[in-house]
Order: sequence, then structure tokens, then C-alpha cells
Amino acid sequence: MIRDITIGQYYPTDSVIHKLDPRVKLVGTIVYIISLFVFRSWVGYVLATLALAAVIKISKVPFKFMIRGLKAIVVLLLITVIFNLFLTPGETLVQIWKLRITKEGVVTAVFMIFRLMYLIISSSVLTLTTTPNHLTDGLEKGLNPLKKIKVPVHEIAMIMSIALRFIPILLEETDKIMKAQMARGADFESGGLIKKAKNLVPLLVPLFISAFRRSNDLAMAMEARGYRGGDGRTKMKPLIYKNRDKIAYGVIALYIVAMICVTRFIIC
Repeated sequence: MIRDITIGQYYPTDSVIHKLDPRVKLVGTIVYIISLFVFRSWVGYVLATLALAAVIKISKVPFKFMIRGLKAIVVLLLITVIFNLFLTPGETLVQIWKLRITKEGVVTAVFMIFRLMYLIISSSVLTLTTTPNHLTDGLEKGLNPLKKIKVPVHEIAMIMSIALRFIPILLEETDKIMKAQMARGADFESGGLIKKAKNLVPLLVPLFISAFRRSNDLAMAMEARGYRGGDGRTKMKPLIYKNRDKIAYGVIALYIVAMICVTRFIIC
């Protein structure tokens, strides 16, 4: 389960998506996520499915690797489905005592499942095809206009980059600690909810200690290398738009037009 989380990991391969400017991928991901919350019809989700499938195919990242991240949100999906099925008012399909399953609840639950699944997969596509350094540069460049109103753009981009980079590291550390504790006789599976929570203490304490140690080592390494923030810093590989990036922006623009048409003219 721990190793199934794919957000924050990078999958190196030679594809057009990998070669795109990180700013293009950030804009595309944001537009796609917005579209998931805007769509209210089956046609919209068919469009979202086709777009996501095309991007995964072009990225050359194995589909099995993409959907691995969905295992981590199975519980969240189940909770969402249950709440939408029983708490959404509308035309009653099935009634069990005081609980009712409505037609609107079924539709909302299905839409919510697709929304959460596509949200996780699209975010995974961004991190799997972009290195943390490129992602930092893309965030900083994309948020540059906010510098005029004194927003610490470089610091925000650096924090997000470090957080993404630490996700796979901490997951690997968690897996190691869990295996070590299980070898010593710790049991993380049996018992009720309260007992399972108590059993996590031998896992969480060394994990927090390891995380603080790693963060302290990172801070000392950055200080030793003369890091003093983003002012006056130059880039070894500055971001420059190429023809493929302009074509990608054109594809994103077409997707936005299709999204507007679907939301305005197609109701069901």
C-alpha cells in the first residue's frame, strides 16, 4: 500500500510529454482539474477520459504504474460513494429502513468517483513526467507576476518542490521502518480501529525523527552551498519555449473551447 502512492515520483523515459516545458504541463494540469469540477454531464467526462488517455499514451508511462496510485484512495472513494448514495435528495430507487438510495445520489456518486480518480491520475502524470527541479522552475516562472505584489514566489516554489521530493523518500522510509518493526513482532493489521491506531506509534515516532533529521541535513546542505533565496540567482538551464510547447498550448486551448461548449450547450 505504501509503495502504491505515485504522486511525487519521477518516471524517466523519452516522450514528448517529458520534453515539454514544465509551465505548459502545469497549465494543462490546472485546466484539466478545473474541467473535472465544471463538467456536469456524461459527455464532459467522456471528453475528460479521452484527453487523459491520450496524454498517458503519449507520455509512455505504463498505465499499470499510473493506476497504482488509486489503491491509496480506495477508502476515500468508498466513503464518498456511501455519503452521496444515501444523503443526496431526489427520486427514490431503493429504501432500506430510513436509508434511501436516490437516482440523483447514484449519478452524483459515479461522477464523484470519476472526479477523484482522474484528479489523482492527472496529478501523477505531472509528477511522473517532470523532475522536481523543472517543476520548481516552472512554478517560479509561472508565478512571476505575483512578485509585483510582494508574494515570495521563489520560496513557495521551493517549498512545494521539497515537499514533492520528500514524498517518495518518506514513503520508502515508512516501508523500511514497518518491515523492521514487523520483524521485531509488531502487528499493524489485527485488532479494532483503536488498537490499530495504538500499533502505529512504533511506526510514527521513528518516522518523525527520521523526517526531522533529513530536513535538518537538507537545511545544512543548502546553507553550506550558499543558498540565500531567489534574488540574483541564475539558472544553469533557463526555461525557453519551443515549438512543441506552442503546439501544446494550442491543444490546451482547444480543450478549453470543447469544455465551454460541453458545459454551455450539453445538459445531460
